[in-house]
Amino acid sequence: MNKIIAMVRKELIDAARDKRSVMAGLYYAIGTPLIMCGLFMVLIGQLTSPDDLKITITNPDNAPDLVRFLSNKGITQGNIKAANVKDSTAKASTENGADTQDLKAIEMIISTDYAAQMNQGKGAEITIVADNSDEKLQNSIRRLERQLQAYSTEMGSLRLIARGIDPRVMQPLKVNIHDQATTDSKGGMILGIAIFTMIYSVFISGMNLAIDTSAGERERNSLALLLSHPLTTRQLVLSKIIAVSLFALLGLVLILLVSKIAYTFVPWQELGFSVNITSEFMALMLVVGIPVALMAACLQLFVSFMAKSFKEAQSYLTIVLFVPLALSMAASYNIAPDMLQWLPVSGQQQALMDFIKGKDLPMLQLLVSTLSTLAIAVLLAFGMERSLKSERVIFGL
Repeated sequence: MNKIIAMVRKELIDAARDKRSVMAGLYYAIGTPLIMCGLFMVLIGQLTSPDDLKITITNPDNAPDLVRFLSNKGITQGNIKAANVKDSTAKASTENGADTQDLKAIEMIISTDYAAQMNQGKGAEITIVADNSDEKLQNSIRRLERQLQAYSTEMGSLRLIARGIDPRVMQPLKVNIHDQATTDSKGGMILGIAIFTMIYSVFISGMNLAIDTSAGERERNSLALLLSHPLTTRQLVLSKIIAVSLFALLGLVLILLVSKIAYTFVPWQELGFSVNITSEFMALMLVVGIPVALMAACLQLFVSFMAKSFKEAQSYLTIVLFVPLALSMAASYNIAPDMLQWLPVSGQQQALMDFIKGKDLPMLQLLVSTLSTLAIAVLLAFGMERSLKSERVIFGL
């Protein structure tokens, strides 16, 4: 044990000397919650107070009531076109020159016989001209379509009333929804993303140290020197696993602390739910994160030892980390079968999501996924111990 402690101290001192490499992994734990909170604040601001949508309206004089309805909903005419009247178009373009900068590439054409069709109780024709493949326009197009549908429903109800018919006859079903979700559980999607970033920080925070203490030491010819000391291969492997795991857990602690502070500044109440990083959740996250950190350290060290160079180890780990990334994302968005709840990473993440939503903690699921995580870590550790007895791995032949 004294030798292992001495080796762990040696690994941590070596890591402390290369501050840039170590901080590169910890930057993820510090910066990710801040960036996410900034994005959420911008998104909430857009959803709760959407900016005015400026579009081109052709023949607005044919439907003044519709234009006024859309204007009250924040959809205004950034440019006016009058059919077959070039002077009016030029004049309107000049008057609205300041609006053309924010003008969306959406045109709403009101038919020339719109008023006559409305007076006769017929379906008045409205045409929307836009590029639906443009991702920047899709939300604006959907917004315009929703408001036109709302106006159409309102006009339909008025037509029925004018004919002495109760508009409610068009609604044969009256559906009442009793939502049992709490303010905490409504933030499930946001919480899933937050837990995903926390678990992934375990893999990112210790990655640089794992590469440096394996492939890096081999390139510096210090790995063979270490094995020449009265030190067993198992003691060497355990010391490196402990050192990398400590850095992985350090990243987890940092992202938990930053998240607890940063998430309080986001106005979640504007969306009708709350996101709280409680002390109980932080404690459970640390307990769950220990086996995940051990597996992450064993996986990264094993892959780095198999690589022949430092750069090759970086390339391999970038690919290998897609596996826990995919498992975590699948658990966050419920896009995978139920069997994922028993697998490493995804099982722990689903258990954490149930806990933070106020549900009962699935102990069996958490126990099975944790044991499978530790089993993978042990197998990888034995694989490393065996591989380090080969000169081909030690010297990168």
